Amino acid sequence: MTTSLASEPSTPPDVQESRSLELASYGDRVFRWLLTLGALFIPVLLGFLVYELWQGSRLAIGEFGLSFVTTSTWDPVAEEFGALPLIFGTLISATIALVIAVPLSLGVAIYLSEFAPKSVRQPVAFLISLLAAIPSVVYGLWGIFVLIPLLRTTAFPFLRDAFAFLPLFQGPIYGPSMFSAGIILAIMVMPYIMSVSREVLLAVPDSQREAALGLGATRWEAVITAVLPYARSGIAGAVILGLGRALGETMAVTMVIGNRHEIAASLFAPGYTMAAAIANEFSEAVGDMHLSALAYVAFLLFVVTVLVNAGARLLIWRVARGSGIGSKAL
Repeated sequence: MTTSLASEPSTPPDVQESRSLELASYGDRVFRWLLTLGALFIPVLLGFLVYELWQGSRLAIGEFGLSFVTTSTWDPVAEEFGALPLIFGTLISATIALVIAVPLSLGVAIYLSEFAPKSVRQPVAFLISLLAAIPSVVYGLWGIFVLIPLLRTTAFPFLRDAFAFLPLFQGPIYGPSMFSAGIILAIMVMPYIMSVSREVLLAVPDSQREAALGLGATRWEAVITAVLPYARSGIAGAVILGLGRALGETMAVTMVIGNRHEIAASLFAPGYTMAAAIANEFSEAVGDMHLSALAYVAFLLFVVTVLVNAGARLLIWRVARGSGIGSKAL
């Protein structure tokens, strides 16, 4: 006896296509919600950070108020604290770093993107990227054993003799100093500024260069008149990235700045930064007021970083008004 098996009805193609579209739409919705949650997590995390800093520094805020920002005394025994030298050292060291790093970084970026042979571009760009991966403590050790002895015996005496009429280059030469910290920071932020500036310059359309060259400009004149103005907003973003690294750097600066809580006119004198003070003293602070003062310093560092970056971002928006590489993103 034979039996016949009825074949199962097949799903029509239009039904299968409809199901696949529904699954794709469901996956898109899930992915969109995950991205939304991830984006919302960032301001929530930032809010928790601000809350913890505020809670930790409430004792010092209630005791010193805004005088904490305008006074210079730092005496944990007497529980008297003032952060003005720390703010001064942070801003001055970052300024020195940018003054040194920006022209050099921009020059290297222009050379690699506009003038260097193809056989040179990629190896040099790869080495620049490797510089950004070196730990800051390695930079600090190099600064102690190589940079500071070199500056103390050659560069600092030359600057003092050549620019003795300026208060910035007067006074005794110690070695660990604000100038040493600025040079170390410049070396550390240069890879970031160079890499971003190079990518921005490479993103400039060739029509900009061809138009300038077609009007009779030289290669250098084309870069100055056509390429750099088009990429100025992106270059400004690279400078902001370097500034953020310079403001928050800790270990390398701590090892070469001298860690003296005072304000001096001379760049040869030791100084102190907010990040270095937190790193040096937080583990040794025993009193509640000392811990609260260090939390207050951390809160001020956060505020200074936000204000400086907000001001720089406002400057970018004004510079990038109209068009330019990165103007919409920035």
